[in-house]
Amino acid sequence: MYDGRSVDVLAQVRAVLERTPDVEVLVGTDSHNRSHHTVYSTAIVLRYHQNGAQVIYHRERAPKVTDLWTRLWGEVERSLTVATLLRETGNIPVERIDMDLNSDERFGSNKLHAAAVGYIRSHGYEPHTKPDMLIATWAANLLCNGTVLKHEAPIPGRDEGDVTLQIDL
Repeated sequence: MYDGRSVDVLAQVRAVLERTPDVEVLVGTDSHNRSHHTVYSTAIVLRYHQNGAQVIYHRERAPKVTDLWTRLWGEVERSLTVATLLRETGNIPVERIDMDLNSDERFGSNKLHAAAVGYIRSHGYEPHTKPDMLIATWAANLLCNGTVLKHEAPIPGRDEGDVTLQIDL
């Protein structure tokens, strides 16, 4: 899922959609605190109906955000920014925005669940939260943790265009 190359995100997504019009476009962000900073990873997942997905991502290092509500709202804002770029600038339909929030009141992320879901819906996107399967947030989580292995990426040149790339925002 990772080769680290920069890409023109709109051109890349359009090229995939031209070749495979039934690809679903999903957006999600995850974050993790490190000792002195917060890492945010936003992923655009191009999900193929037959098999597999392609991930385009942006990872950033921000000053450490210790407040859970503020850090999670940062995830919501980043996902919305990317989805809006795709839809309004690129005329690319976004199937949904995955959010690492839980609808179950037992979890801390539930405190902003209703606000975030309403906010995303008010912008015309379909929000998905836990316990649903969150493909884009799962990909962003792997990117945050740095657990992505290079051998997971398709071999460049073998399947032209089926490479995973990094967003430069």
